[in-house]
Amino acid sequence: MTLLTPPERVAIVEVAPRDGFQSIRDPLPTADKRRCIEALLDAGVTRLEIGSFVSPKAIPQMADTGDLVAAFADRPGVRLSALVPNLKGAELALAHGIREVVYVVSVSESHNRSNVRRSPDESLEDLGRVIDRLRQTDGTRLRLDLGTSFDCPFEGTVAWQSVDRVLGKALELAGDLPLEVALCDTTGRASPYQVADHFTRLRERHVRSGLDWAFHGHDTFGMGVANALFAIHHGATAVDSACAGLGGCPFAPGATGNTATEDLIYALHGGGVETGIDLPTLLEAADRIAALPGGQTASHLRQVPRDRVS
Repeated sequence: MTLLTPPERVAIVEVAPRDGFQSIRDPLPTADKRRCIEALLDAGVTRLEIGSFVSPKAIPQMADTGDLVAAFADRPGVRLSALVPNLKGAELALAHGIREVVYVVSVSESHNRSNVRRSPDESLEDLGRVIDRLRQTDGTRLRLDLGTSFDCPFEGTVAWQSVDRVLGKALELAGDLPLEVALCDTTGRASPYQVADHFTRLRERHVRSGLDWAFHGHDTFGMGVANALFAIHHGATAVDSACAGLGGCPFAPGATGNTATEDLIYALHGGGVETGIDLPTLLEAADRIAALPGGQTASHLRQVPRDRVS
């Protein structure tokens, strides 16, 4: 297995406003969320998953996503995205001004049913309808999040062939539409070598113009940064992370917070990889996010004396 040379620059997709905030049980005031997002943008974050358009009964914390989009949609140089589980969510996202839709489907049957109450094939059928809708709207992007690409909390280890089955069908639906595909370590149980293996095999099988690769990880087993680095070395040009390590999937028992953005930034900058994010300012944002009531955070760098962080 050969390590590829990493790109000079990696896109960091900050997911604390979605994957992070949704892990907090009691609804946060919208004003508090706005202040956290402002702090992230001040640190140089340019890609932000601002929330999800889902049923407020399922995830009450995401009920104000439309208000947050309205507050930041016109911010220059900021690429906002929102997660959707179905066509209805995509329609709402577009109506609120979102131009990058993140469609989620889990590779494993059990997790997809737990998450969106239908089979992966049924989710893929709806993906086709979302793609048809996006083709009617200029200036839109599609990202596909493949949940449980490495491990399922109900079924265990997920083979790359299972990911390939779902991905192959999705690519047929997308046709020539530009697409970013994220392999998601939903439970945080993947190892760096499993990440490398999946990216290597899937990228070899699916070579097409307009296809970009991303990685979404959690730090449940302490492998978050290592997994992200191995993903980058094997073709991922975008990586998801959450400032302060906030997060935890409500539909994946045992999954803890997302990989902390500040931990990942420290590792990337140490290797000469540009991210456009200022680490000291990001740590200030992490302190603000860590102070939110009810949040579960898991940042290593926040525990280091600030005068030792460069």
